[in-house]
Amino acid sequence: MRSEFIKNKIGFVPPKDWKVYKLGELTEINSNTLGTKTSPDQRINYIDLGSVNTGTIDLPAEEFIFKDAPSRARRVISAGDILMSTVRPNLKGFARADDKTDGYVCSTGFAVLSTKSKVDSKLIYQSLFTESFERQFYQLLVGSSYPAINNSDVEKLFLAMPNGIEERKSIVEILSTWDEAIAKTEKLIQAKKRYKKGLMQRLLSGKVRFPEFEGEDWVEVKLGEVFDRVTEKNEDESVKNVLTISAQDGLVSQTDYYNKSVASKDLSNYIIIRQGDFAYNKSYSEGYPLGAIKRLDDYEKGVLSPLYICFRLTSDYVDSDFITHFFEYGGLDHGIYKIAREGARNHGLLNVSVKDFFEIDLTLPQYDEQKKIATVLNESKKEVELLEAQLEKYQKQKKGLMQQLLTGKVRVKHMETDSN
Repeated sequence: MRSEFIKNKIGFVPPKDWKVYKLGELTEINSNTLGTKTSPDQRINYIDLGSVNTGTIDLPAEEFIFKDAPSRARRVISAGDILMSTVRPNLKGFARADDKTDGYVCSTGFAVLSTKSKVDSKLIYQSLFTESFERQFYQLLVGSSYPAINNSDVEKLFLAMPNGIEERKSIVEILSTWDEAIAKTEKLIQAKKRYKKGLMQRLLSGKVRFPEFEGEDWVEVKLGEVFDRVTEKNEDESVKNVLTISAQDGLVSQTDYYNKSVASKDLSNYIIIRQGDFAYNKSYSEGYPLGAIKRLDDYEKGVLSPLYICFRLTSDYVDSDFITHFFEYGGLDHGIYKIAREGARNHGLLNVSVKDFFEIDLTLPQYDEQKKIATVLNESKKEVELLEAQLEKYQKQKKGLMQQLLTGKVRVKHMETDSN
């Protein structure tokens, strides 16, 4: 009976010398707030949801809050605390704070977990990426457009841990080796992305021109002259692939991104878009203060909420790859800024009308120059993608290793049999 109960909870039966814990038994949700000793105008380093990506916390260069800013000043984190994204969450929003982030304040969109047991927070943190935990985590998401997990539910999630202290240490050491390789690859990716961003800034602004195109004027057109709005509704609900716009990952399937669909059950009002079409998400996201525009590349077709503005390239004088880079660069930001009105909804959706959106002016080079720019930027993008493929390989290898070590299928040698 015990084995069946455990299997139903965590998806497997661990070795007899392991113990199954609720996360709330190993950690407590940290509610530490800024103390009264700091002055009201003291600047505090702030970590938002966009700063965390699969274990990496991007330290803010100029992101500060003031002590008396109650809307953002919530939880002070300490070294060893685990940050768990609970608003629009996915496992990429998990990280473990170290000495560099000790004393930082983080977004209220994180549950901050502080260990209250003898189990190393590094092992607890590693266990959050197991298939067992992932399945439990996504089952508890509530909401559709902005799915979230409640802090009280976080404490009820189950983890299996070896009793032997040396086994725990060995598992952490093995997985840390993979983490180092992953971290190095991530740094290379960031360096390549910075280089690509610099290229985009120079080429897409016209500050740097190829010699053969110098002297050729760029032309101004309205968005609506080269794109048509896509309004085809999924009336018969024949298309089940519900998409969402991720600022970092583009147009992705909700089932791939969240491990389940978080859309409404009725998809008849959703808009059908096809490969090569574009969609504009009017809500703010990290790095995209005026919303993100993404092209559908990875699926033949899908459906999007009517909250998005969907559109299709119709001009033979605009290269699709070029305009994709142009949008990513923020080529429409100035135009969107001029038409975005005050009074946006509380969840950050910009008040941009469809009519005004298609009236935005674009300044574009001639077609041949577009193709040349796109070729250079595509090569730079390919370099990033190759590194990202290598990173994904490391991550999959680590995940497979975790599935063996953190379920007890493979035991490390020289284990102690004592328990806490």
